[in-house]
Amino acid sequence: MQTPDSSHGEPRACPGPQPIQRGATRFTVPRGAVDTHAHVIGLPPEYPFVAERSYTPPEATAASYLSMLDATGATYGVLTQVSVHGTDNRLLVDALSANRQRLRGIAVIPLDCPEKDKAALKEAGVVGLRINVLYGGGVGFSQLEDYAALCREMGWHLQFLIDAKDIPPLASRFAKLPVPFLIDHMGHFPTSRGVDDQGFQALLGVVRDGAWVRLSGAYRTSVEGRPPYSDTIPFARLLVEANPDRCVWGSDWPHVANWDVMMGVNELLDLLADWVPDEAVRNRILTTNPQKLFGFPAV
Repeated sequence: MQTPDSSHGEPRACPGPQPIQRGATRFTVPRGAVDTHAHVIGLPPEYPFVAERSYTPPEATAASYLSMLDATGATYGVLTQVSVHGTDNRLLVDALSANRQRLRGIAVIPLDCPEKDKAALKEAGVVGLRINVLYGGGVGFSQLEDYAALCREMGWHLQFLIDAKDIPPLASRFAKLPVPFLIDHMGHFPTSRGVDDQGFQALLGVVRDGAWVRLSGAYRTSVEGRPPYSDTIPFARLLVEANPDRCVWGSDWPHVANWDVMMGVNELLDLLADWVPDEAVRNRILTTNPQKLFGFPAV
């Protein structure tokens, strides 16, 4: 399982994604497919990295991301503010503004963000906010209800990067949220804990109750350490079984904080054939589900 670097001193540098991208080989990606999770990354000094970051990534441009979407057959993409840029959303906004028909965004902002800045984010295509307690540079759950109120005001949803073990003590707060919310990377915990793990069972519960969940990050949760990440299959299948209408898929490009095997997006797409063997359900997870959550027009 991939974990944030916790060493002292300069955060560890991580490599970029495979330069050559290919599409799925085990099924046809349907028209209207959405990659719901990726990042664009700039370089200092123009786009500074926060001091409290957990890793140091290479540049990842919007042009490279769009090329990956084209190569894999995805129609739409969702860019999430990367933790190393903290609450400086400038690069995210630039990418969204230049690709309004194709991209949506998830921002990270302080609660005292000026009204004009929130309006600019919405105008650019931001549709949600992220709470991240796993990587340095994010905002946490201490003001969850305040962020939920902000999202309700803006017509946005919330996304949580959290280890599933931390869901049980938060479940009662989640149940009272006035906006939709999504749990990232299938709960981001090692498969060695097993499907009976208390945290994973809590994740299944909130998904049954209507929470969204992202089927992604196999290389972050697998203890096998390399494709095909078959140990992730029972977890994904149980999440789909819990609520197929609340599942979406994300590439997690450019695979930051990953220091082991650099897989291709095609290998992560191919894993969907095992995670969701039913073609009709898989197509729903790739198209109509994310189109609804992120506000993309149907194709």
